[in-house]
Amino acid sequence: MKNKNTYYLGLVTFVAAMGGLLFGYDWVVIGGAKPFYEVYFGITGSTVMQGWAMSSAILGCLAGVTVSGSMADRYGRRPLMLVASVVFIVSAVGTGCANTIDGFVFYRLIGGIAIGIASNVAPMYIAEISPQEVRGRFVSVNQLTIVLGILSAQLVNWLIAGPVAEGERLLESWNGQAGWRWMFWAENVPAALYLIFIFFIPESPRWLAVHARHSDARRILSRIGGDGYARTEMEKMQHAVAEHAGFAVLLRGRMPYVLLTGIVLACFQQWCGINVIFNYAQEIFAAAGYTVSDILFNIVVTGVTNVVFTFVGMYTVDRIGRRALLLFGAVGLACIYAALGVCYCAGIAGVAVLWLVVAAIACYAMTLAPVVWVVISEIFPTRVRGMAVAVSTFFLWAACFVLTYTFPLLNGALDAYGTFWLYGFICLLGFVYIYRNLPETKGKSLEDIEEELIGKQAS
Repeated sequence: MKNKNTYYLGLVTFVAAMGGLLFGYDWVVIGGAKPFYEVYFGITGSTVMQGWAMSSAILGCLAGVTVSGSMADRYGRRPLMLVASVVFIVSAVGTGCANTIDGFVFYRLIGGIAIGIASNVAPMYIAEISPQEVRGRFVSVNQLTIVLGILSAQLVNWLIAGPVAEGERLLESWNGQAGWRWMFWAENVPAALYLIFIFFIPESPRWLAVHARHSDARRILSRIGGDGYARTEMEKMQHAVAEHAGFAVLLRGRMPYVLLTGIVLACFQQWCGINVIFNYAQEIFAAAGYTVSDILFNIVVTGVTNVVFTFVGMYTVDRIGRRALLLFGAVGLACIYAALGVCYCAGIAGVAVLWLVVAAIACYAMTLAPVVWVVISEIFPTRVRGMAVAVSTFFLWAACFVLTYTFPLLNGALDAYGTFWLYGFICLLGFVYIYRNLPETKGKSLEDIEEELIGKQAS
C-alpha cells in the first residue's frame, strides 16, 4: 500500500461494504425470529410453509441480481447501491408490520431484492476501485461486513428474546407477539446510515473509463494513489475498456468457460451446506439436545467465530492465494461434515456438536466465504463485469434457494447425519473442480487476469 491513500480507500470500501452488512443482517435475522413468527402465523406443523418462509427472500435475490447486472453496467455501481439501501428500509418496516404469512413472505421477497443487488454490486465495486496488490483483502471487507451483519442479527435476536423459559407458551409471550417484529425493525438503523453514506463515495473509476469519462476516472485514481498510479492504471484500462460490449460477449471465445467457472464457484459456496447452519440453527442445535435459550446463545457463538476467522481469510487471501484457500476449505468442510454425521448417527449430542459446528464455520469463514466473492469479482472483463457477475450471483442465489428449501425435506428423509454426509460429498466434488479448473489470480491486475483467462477473443 506504499504511496496509496489508505484512509480514503478504506472509507470508500467500508461504505460500499455496508451493503454486505445489511445483506448479512437481513439474511440471518429470520433464523432467530423463526421460533416466534412460526407460532404467530401457525405454521409450526408444516415443513413446506417453514421452508417457504425461510427461502422466499432468495427468490427476491434472484430478481435483484437479474436487474442489477445490466443496470450496473448501464447506470453505474453507485446508483444501484442507493436503490438497495431504500429497498432494505422498505423490507425491514414491512416485514415487522406483517400480520399474515402472505404479507410476511411478500416483504421478505422485497428484502431479497435488496440482498441480490448488494451481493452483486458491492464486491464488484470494491474490486474495481482497489489496487491489485491488496484487492483480495479489500474485497474481503465485504465478506467481513456480511459476517458482522450476521453477528449483529444474532446479538439483536438474543438480546430482544431474552431468557425463554422451558415450556413457555410462545404465542402468548411478548416474543411471540412483538419481539420478533423488533428483530426485523432494528435493521432500519444501518440501512438509513448506508443510504446517507453512499452520497459521499465516488463512482467506480473502471465504470467511468468504460463510459469515456476519463477525467473523472483519473481524478478518483489520483486520489487513491497519486498521479503516477492514475496514469499507469488508465493505460492498463485503455485496451480493456476500448469498447463497451453487450451480453453476446458472454457467449464468445473463452468467455463461456470463464463464466462456467464463476457459476460453479457460486453454486459451490452455497451447496457446501454452511448456510443451513445459520438459517436452521434452531433445528441443528435442538437435534443435539439444546434448549431454546441455549440455542440463541450458541448462535451468537457461531457468529463470533464467523467474524474472527473472516479476519484470518482477509489476512491470507493476498498471501496464500485464492486457489489454495478454496482447496483447503473444500476438503476441510468435507472432513468436518463427516464427523458431524458420525455424531448424529451415533447419538452424540451437546458440546461435541457445538464444537464441530464452530469448526465448520471457522473453515468456511476463512476460505469459501470471502474467496469466492473475490474470484467472481476478478475473473470477468471490465466492460461486461456487471452482467457476468450478475449471472454468477444469480446462480449463487438459485443454489441457495435449493439449499434452504430442501434442508427440512432432506433432514426428514435422510436424518441429520445423512444430510451432512451429502454436503460433505458435494465438498469433495468442489475440491476436484477447483483443483482442475481454477488458476491463481493473486497479485495480478484485473486487465492481466482478463488477458490470461480470455485473451483477445473477448475484444
